[in-house]
Amino acid sequence: MSLQFDITPGSPEPIYEQIEGHIRRQIATGSLVEGDQLPPVRTLAEQLTVNPNTVARAYAELTAEGLVESRTGRGVFVAPRRQIFSEEERNRRFHRAAWRFFDETAFLDIPVPEMVRRLEAAWPDYFRKTPTP
Repeated sequence: MSLQFDITPGSPEPIYEQIEGHIRRQIATGSLVEGDQLPPVRTLAEQLTVNPNTVARAYAELTAEGLVESRTGRGVFVAPRRQIFSEEERNRRFHRAAWRFFDETAFLDIPVPEMVRRLEAAWPDYFRKTPTP
């Protein structure tokens, strides 16, 4: 299986988190489904021109979250989808994501009702994998 995405080496976001985010997004949107095999660490590292330890760390984070599972001698696969977070953890993660959103949008002078309207309009695009301006 080949994963198609780019990383941004100069980004403040660590490369392993970029890889993790791309894979997480592909699982969330259905581009990767239960049972799909991820590329071997070395293969993806070569494709992205990064250190294999960077890919291994991204895979380890995804495994810890229960999104993928390692099968000894066979590779890394997308795990069955299940609710892996407690309600408290879901709230904590939502709050953290909301604050990141607020940090990015606070100075745009867009009223909250307009932000909500734009978010609702953009949500289906996330699953079509076609960001709109």
